[in-house]
Amino acid sequence: MAETKEKEPLFSSKNKKLLSEPMVRNNPITVQVLGICSALAITVKLEPSLVMAISVIAIMGTANLIISLMRSLIPPRIRIIVMLTVIASLVVLVDEILAAFLYDVSKQLSVFVGLIITNCIIMGRLEAFASSNKPWPSFLDGIGNAAGYGWILIIVGFFRELFGSGEIFGYPVFEKIGLYQTGYVDNGLMILPPAALFIVGIIIWVHRSRHPELIDIS
Repeated sequence: MAETKEKEPLFSSKNKKLLSEPMVRNNPITVQVLGICSALAITVKLEPSLVMAISVIAIMGTANLIISLMRSLIPPRIRIIVMLTVIASLVVLVDEILAAFLYDVSKQLSVFVGLIITNCIIMGRLEAFASSNKPWPSFLDGIGNAAGYGWILIIVGFFRELFGSGEIFGYPVFEKIGLYQTGYVDNGLMILPPAALFIVGIIIWVHRSRHPELIDIS
């Protein structure tokens, strides 16, 4: 009598690692330095940073799941075209939802939502993982990598809005605590694109100092 193969738990240690590893230790921004364009473009305020992070999580998780389900049906010669089509369709759907329910944020994000289509993190995970793995692990891998990318956007947006405008989600933090009365002036550099690079650079430096084994010295 043939032995029945036990099903792997949905949140086995292996699957948990797919979800947690990209968020911290193997973060796509701090380790692979991917997806920097968004950190420059949409992190002047915390709200669009948060919305972009959620949008990428939704798109990447769904795209990984779809490509994994279709992996045996996609001819290798057109796999990149199929992946781009799936991502583009999801981006259009998310863009329409934002325009319908978060119109002001949608205007702030403008064309940058469309740039998700060419986000190298998404394409990289579709090619490297989803196209050769089962749906559930692929979904977790997409969520994990997107969340790792997203929390860095949120941190950058938090510091840029706080020190560049003295606000968080439009709430005048520095005014309420009386910081302006001490002579403090908003740092105009923080609302310029180079500030995002400075903050991301600091995050990368801190991360790599804590995980020196991840640095490629070849």
